[in-house]
Amino acid sequence: MGLAAIKTDDPLTDDAPDSAFAAAHAARLNQGAAAIDAIMSDLSFDERVERTHRVLRGAADAFRGKLAIVSSFGAESAVLLHLAASVAPDTPVIFLNTGKHFAQTLSYRKKLAAEFGLADVRDIRPDVATLSRADPRGDLWRRDPDACCAIRKVRPLSEALDGFDAWISGRKRFQGGLRGALPVFEASKGAVKVNPLAAWTMDDIETYGVRFRLPAHPLVEQGFASIGCWPCTKPVEAGARARSGRWRGSEKTECGIHQI
Repeated sequence: MGLAAIKTDDPLTDDAPDSAFAAAHAARLNQGAAAIDAIMSDLSFDERVERTHRVLRGAADAFRGKLAIVSSFGAESAVLLHLAASVAPDTPVIFLNTGKHFAQTLSYRKKLAAEFGLADVRDIRPDVATLSRADPRGDLWRRDPDACCAIRKVRPLSEALDGFDAWISGRKRFQGGLRGALPVFEASKGAVKVNPLAAWTMDDIETYGVRFRLPAHPLVEQGFASIGCWPCTKPVEAGARARSGRWRGSEKTECGIHQI
């Protein structure tokens, strides 16, 4: 499916043939996304929330039955999940249960699912045979973190997304690195990726959390600003970039799922 079903007062996208939209019309997609980014950047907080609701509602309508949310249930995940639950609580939520999560993350995943009424949270685990062969001692993260992410995150997610035409991520531009120029809509290997919070700021995230009394991840108060698997996640000092605690001491900045 394409994005033609998304209707707003602003020219979010151009109509494009559904069958070839994600691949053949990537340029149009990004042009439309740039227009949304500009609109989002000039909005007040309340207007930005409403616009984000409309983007999520439009995506749910356009990709009915073929849209998923991918969530780490990490430090900033509650905002996107709360927004999505208010629009389409039955949207499948894919959680990559890598076997290396903090116990607090697993508890938080259950808490948010229950509190927000998320009806279809799917715990996706790595293939047992692959783990037995490639990471029998469970310490591949020490020797080759890219390979560890590949078998515990990238491959399982790729399989979990089979059959979906689009998926929603919680990435934001303020997180830096490769995310600095993040559009709201992007083409990704034959599917459409929706980044409804791309133009949100950290102040927006915090304001939304306070206004709606969202439960914080238990590790945030311990200095964890971005939370992934425990071997590759460290707390950060106040004022440091949130994702600087991920894969500290290496050049690695992403797990690879956003290249799917």
